[in-house]
Amino acid sequence: MEETLAKLYVEKSNPSYSTGSHWAPVENQRSTKKIVSPVDNREIASVQIIQESEYQRVMATATVGWEFWRCVPAPHRGEIVRQIGEELRTRKAELGRLVSYEMGKIYQEGLGEVQEMIDICDFAVGLSRQLYGSTMHSERPEHRMYDQYHPLGIVGIISAFNFPVAVWAWNAMVAAVCGNVCVWKPSEKTPLSAVACQRIVGRVLERNQLPEGIFSLIIGEAATGAALANDSRVALVSATGSTRMGRQVAEAVAKRLGKSLLELGGNNAIIITEHADIEMAVRATVFGAVGTCGQRCTTTRRLIVHAAVYETVKNRLQAIYPQLPIGNPLDENKLIGPLIDQSAVAAFKDALESVQSEGGKVLWGGKILTGLAYASGNYVTPALVEAENHYPTVQQETFAPILYLIQYQGDVKQAIALQNDVKQGLSSAIFTTNLQEAETFLSYRGSDCGIANVNIGTSGAEIGGAFGGEKETGGGRESGSDAWKAYVRRQTNTINYSAKLPLAQGIRFDV
Repeated sequence: MEETLAKLYVEKSNPSYSTGSHWAPVENQRSTKKIVSPVDNREIASVQIIQESEYQRVMATATVGWEFWRCVPAPHRGEIVRQIGEELRTRKAELGRLVSYEMGKIYQEGLGEVQEMIDICDFAVGLSRQLYGSTMHSERPEHRMYDQYHPLGIVGIISAFNFPVAVWAWNAMVAAVCGNVCVWKPSEKTPLSAVACQRIVGRVLERNQLPEGIFSLIIGEAATGAALANDSRVALVSATGSTRMGRQVAEAVAKRLGKSLLELGGNNAIIITEHADIEMAVRATVFGAVGTCGQRCTTTRRLIVHAAVYETVKNRLQAIYPQLPIGNPLDENKLIGPLIDQSAVAAFKDALESVQSEGGKVLWGGKILTGLAYASGNYVTPALVEAENHYPTVQQETFAPILYLIQYQGDVKQAIALQNDVKQGLSSAIFTTNLQEAETFLSYRGSDCGIANVNIGTSGAEIGGAFGGEKETGGGRESGSDAWKAYVRRQTNTINYSAKLPLAQGIRFDV
């Protein structure tokens, strides 16, 4: 790992902030956080925690940086993002390895996360020439109307540990081509991947002789996130994490009438109807349920299966789960790595105890692994649990690999009702070869989630679509489609090129 860190310019002790290519000095006698890998409990490196005076310095620099950046033509902003994407390509292997070791996801998923960053850079480059407004006809003669979009200013980005770099890129690259500057507060559990990304971005900024304050990084804990949420200089706060955290951010931002973009919890379900391709459905379910050790916001947590095929599906899962290789995520023969830390392990344990007390039955898994290969104590066997949708534990999101098997009878409307009967609304999927079932699922009376898939699972979204969900998921949209409109302010313009001054609605006001 030392060689990987060196190639990414991540030091053993890392500064508390960066305003682009400039970094704070590393000082002794400072509040420092050691970053430990969930893989083996070894210290990777340390970071210093930002102080109030440093935070103010970063925000002042970002304010000045925006005054410059907003005046740069959007296609030129896109060129900078293109160069960032190229730098990411050259460091994909090393950055994927660091993401894997710092967060615990398998190396293939670490590479996939970096690829998401590259993909969103490519998307944003094209977007920089497509920030379209609309032209409309005026009711007044010799008048022209149109709307256009302008940057907001400073965009604060609060990212979560499970995707330590991709979610930042979804926000930052799109926000940047729209003319905003970004201040990123990564998860305190995975800040080293953020440091590596900032080093990459900083080299691009320096090479292009750009001023400080366009892309900034601040290393802190909950208080730093709260500072962003309460700071009136931050026009938009994009926050990814738990529903509890999202509520706090939303309340703070709303008090100052700012804008927030929330991507919060999910309690995602796959419906398997009697008309499904069972093998395809089972494969998608396994990846959705155990990928990233159940720590994706789009992880499959509930499996709603028609009674006619329930036993078949259950038996297939019970046959597959014991064969899933668990261990060091940098070993490419492993499919499941560790949970992020001991608090996640405790939540896993507590959820299984609770659901059993409510009437659930553990079919397989749910154990904490021991032995030399699992010495960190963060490795668990994914759990299969028979349950009912109304159980309180099933109604909650547990950020761990627990899959609740729920049986339904009747038509697909019964399954959809079960799927929608939770407080979260992020991702959903149905497996069926019946067109009527598929279209019902996608219709206005179907899934109430922001993502609704047919014959693919709940996780593994592409960057081209808008990503986000409804209800307690927060309602925000990031990444593709027209999600860029969250990062701009809309302005309607009316131009009178006549020699008269007619009023709208035919009002007469003779002076």
